[in-house]
Amino acid sequence: MEMKIWLISLFFAVNLLMSSMSLAAIDASNPYHLINAVADNVFSRLKSDKDAYEANPELLRVIVEEELMPYINVRYAAMNVLGSRVKLSTKKERDIFTDAFYSYMVASYAQILAIYTNNIINVEPAKAIDAKSKVISVRIDMNDNSSRPPVRLDFKLRKNSKTQEWQGFDLQIEGVSMLSTTASEWNQQLRKKSITSVAKKLISRSKIPIHKNENTS
Repeated sequence: MEMKIWLISLFFAVNLLMSSMSLAAIDASNPYHLINAVADNVFSRLKSDKDAYEANPELLRVIVEEELMPYINVRYAAMNVLGSRVKLSTKKERDIFTDAFYSYMVASYAQILAIYTNNIINVEPAKAIDAKSKVISVRIDMNDNSSRPPVRLDFKLRKNSKTQEWQGFDLQIEGVSMLSTTASEWNQQLRKKSITSVAKKLISRSKIPIHKNENTS
């Protein structure tokens, strides 16, 4: 039992060290460089501990929180889901919803990683960016080495006017926006119920176990 606890502690200690190193090396001033670095870090960790993640997909939440979420503008994404209700909400309600949406995003991205763990990724080459551009989409093709065409992912990023750094806020899978889909899914409940009540449901949804889809990888 003590040996198992020690191994688990070692696993998380190594992951924390790797995360600290990767965070220090990523430049968020260019969206293409940012996505390329984040994708490289995420899939490098997936490959280095492949057996551990396949045995326990819940560990994928750790990768998402350490490698991806620091570069996601959760507040902006959450407010997009709230839509017109933002003006009618209190700061406390917005904070509660943002925290809940953070957990929801971690679970959503972890589930995507569980499905595409064994894929090879290809990030589109960097392009010139208009100085006036506020939103950029960066394409990633994911290939599973089969005869099937690659899966297209498009990360949408927004430039932070204060820091001048780019932050992700949405992911499109084959043209389907996660943010728009989420907004549509919860829109009716947000009309009928309080923001706090919907936030609780987001938390509950985020706790659904991450599972490996054997047929997709």
